[in-house]
Amino acid sequence: MSDSIASNSSSLCAYMKNYPTTLVAYVKYFGNIEDNVTTAEMSSIDLKGMTLVYKLLSSSQSHSIRIPFDPPLSKYDDAKPRLLSMKAQALGVLGTLKAPQLTTFRFPPKAILTPFIFLAYFYLLAPPPPGTTFLSFPATTVDTFFYPAHAFGNFTGFGFAPRTLATILGVIHGAEGLYTLSLCSRFVKGAMVTATYVGCTLLFGVHIWKDLKKRVEEKRIEATTKFE
Repeated sequence: MSDSIASNSSSLCAYMKNYPTTLVAYVKYFGNIEDNVTTAEMSSIDLKGMTLVYKLLSSSQSHSIRIPFDPPLSKYDDAKPRLLSMKAQALGVLGTLKAPQLTTFRFPPKAILTPFIFLAYFYLLAPPPPGTTFLSFPATTVDTFFYPAHAFGNFTGFGFAPRTLATILGVIHGAEGLYTLSLCSRFVKGAMVTATYVGCTLLFGVHIWKDLKKRVEEKRIEATTKFE
């Protein structure tokens, strides 16, 4: 398989000479170089990673470091988005860029699936015992409806009491709510927006805080395009 990026390495390296601060950030963050890096250049790049040559303030000697792409790139068009994403990550952690501040809430469409997933959990893992009646439905009708769930439980030996399952899911969503609050303390401006994010995480779970992190990454990448 040919490496479409390696074959264009020289032109990409020449282009990156226009972004010395970015290259220094790559070296310091992804290379874990704590010393004062004064200059950095890209000497080569391919689908699996890039090689950077840099100098330290304490020495005039040049050093080389290989920074892998995780995961590796698959085609030439992946190079710019990945380099921008890595730039945003490095500059953000190093404090060169201010943390983005979100002032609005966005509800991810995938989150609407959470109530149905909850119902599936309770159906499969916490069905009522055989012979249970529900409202005006006789026990035979209820048993027929929950027959697949009882079969699943008998086959796997896996099941919970409804209260136990509710407690487990509540603890998980509570932990996710605390994590969302920590994200909001850094990246969200406004008590109402923060409360909405935390509240929706408690109700809808993982999709809310994942979308919050995605929005932060989008803002960081937008900011990096204006940097340097």
